[in-house]
Amino acid sequence: MPAATDLPAAGLTDAALRPGWAPTVEGFRASAEGARLQAFLQQRRAARAVIYPPQPLRALMLTAPESVRVVILGQDPYHGPGQAEGLAFSVAPGVKLPPSLRNIFKELQRDLVLPLPASGSLVRWAAQGVLLLNTCLTVEDGQPASHAGQGWEALTDAVIRHCSASGTPKVFLLWGAHAQKKAGLIDASRHAVLLANHPSPLSANRGPTPFIGCGHFGQANQWLIAQKLPSIRW
Repeated sequence: MPAATDLPAAGLTDAALRPGWAPTVEGFRASAEGARLQAFLQQRRAARAVIYPPQPLRALMLTAPESVRVVILGQDPYHGPGQAEGLAFSVAPGVKLPPSLRNIFKELQRDLVLPLPASGSLVRWAAQGVLLLNTCLTVEDGQPASHAGQGWEALTDAVIRHCSASGTPKVFLLWGAHAQKKAGLIDASRHAVLLANHPSPLSANRGPTPFIGCGHFGQANQWLIAQKLPSIRW
C-alpha cells in the first residue's frame, strides 16, 4: 500500500516545485492553517492511515504560475489505491477511467471530435498550462472528502487568487457547485469563467447547465485564441 504523505518538508523552492509558487506555498506553511494541516497529517500518519496521492502538490510541480492558461478545479483526490496522481480528475497511466473522467473524455470527443485518449493521465494537459487543482489535496483510502476542511483549502484558495491576480488572462472551468463556490476568488473582468454541472454521472446530463454538451473545451480554445494566446491541445 502507498505510504502516508505529508506536506513537503523544507526545500519547496527547489526543482520539485515550480519556483513561482514558492511565496504562496511558504506563506501557507507559515500560517496557522498550514500548521494545523501539518499537525493533522502527522497525526493521521502516526495512526498509519493510507493517504493519497504521494505528491499532493504535483499540480504546482508540473505547471508554473506564469504558464497557466486554463484552471480546472476539482474537489479532492480519488480515494482508491493507485488512482490519484496529484492532478484534478487525472488518474495514473493504466488505471481504469473513473466515471467523471470518462464523461470528461466523452464531452471532449463530442465537442472537438477527438479520439478517446489512450490514458486517463492528464499530465499532457498540465504540461501545456492547464492547472488541474483540487481544492483539497489529500484523502484517505476509501474515505472521500476525509481531509476536507483540515486546511488545504486555505492554500488552494490562495493559488486561485494568485492565478486570478497575476499573469495573462485565463480560462477557469468550474464544474459543479463545489467548484463554483470559488467564483468569488476570480476576477471575471479579466478572465473567462465557464460554468457547468459536475461531470459525475449523477449530474452530467442534468439541467440547468449539463456538463455533456457544455462545449467548454472548444470555448476555452476560442477565447484563448481571441486573447492571442496559444490554444490547448486537448
